[in-house]
Amino acid sequence: MIGIFDSGLGGVTILKELIKILPRENYLYYADSLHSPYGDKTKEELEEYTSNIVEYLINKNCKIIIIACNTASLVCKEYLRKKYKIPIIATEPAYKMIYDHNRDSKTLIIATQGTVNSQNFQELVKKYDNKKTEICACSGLADLIEEQDSKKIVEYLKEKLTKYKDIESVVLGCTHYPLIKEEIKEVLGNVKFYDGGMGVSKQAKEILKKKNKLEENTGKITFVDSSQSEKKENLFFKLVNYSKI
Repeated sequence: MIGIFDSGLGGVTILKELIKILPRENYLYYADSLHSPYGDKTKEELEEYTSNIVEYLINKNCKIIIIACNTASLVCKEYLRKKYKIPIIATEPAYKMIYDHNRDSKTLIIATQGTVNSQNFQELVKKYDNKKTEICACSGLADLIEEQDSKKIVEYLKEKLTKYKDIESVVLGCTHYPLIKEEIKEVLGNVKFYDGGMGVSKQAKEILKKKNKLEENTGKITFVDSSQSEKKENLFFKLVNYSKI
């Protein structure tokens, strides 16, 4: 079984990419809605929350764990990898893709405040800086996305993003944000999006193949929410397009 966790439901964007290339694996998705959002938490708080989740997933016999949250990845990945022997894959803003494939484009990175403040993020931007990049911290946007209120999301985006003119590329620095591509286009026009979902799924497959742990199972998806919200559970299965058993 493959373990995946996020502060909420944003990690479904990673899960959907995983299912495309590993459709017969079983998945356990853990949403830490009780402590959401992660973007405004301290490093110490995030280490405690993510440690508890990793231990839960290990106890459920997961063979690999994916941090489907940019903030948790950037803040906690080294800590978790030192603490646990299980392979742990981190999700990070796909800014390197701009450097590799579209270096001359006017770029906007949108992410949580926690991601923007993290040292790893600052180092990533410095390393691949194309000198045409703006950064916008979108505190509270992930929560709006989980509320599924498109009107409120567009109002928020207009307030936050209207000042960024002539943007050509948008790096989605939170796993929630691929769920609102159309709303972002409504504000910024026909921009090109970059996110880390595909890269994470390919990395997971390579690691499992190398360790000879690829399996042909039933493709079952299990959902756990720390707040035990039935509403979150129903929305999760709707987003994944999976019939809950």
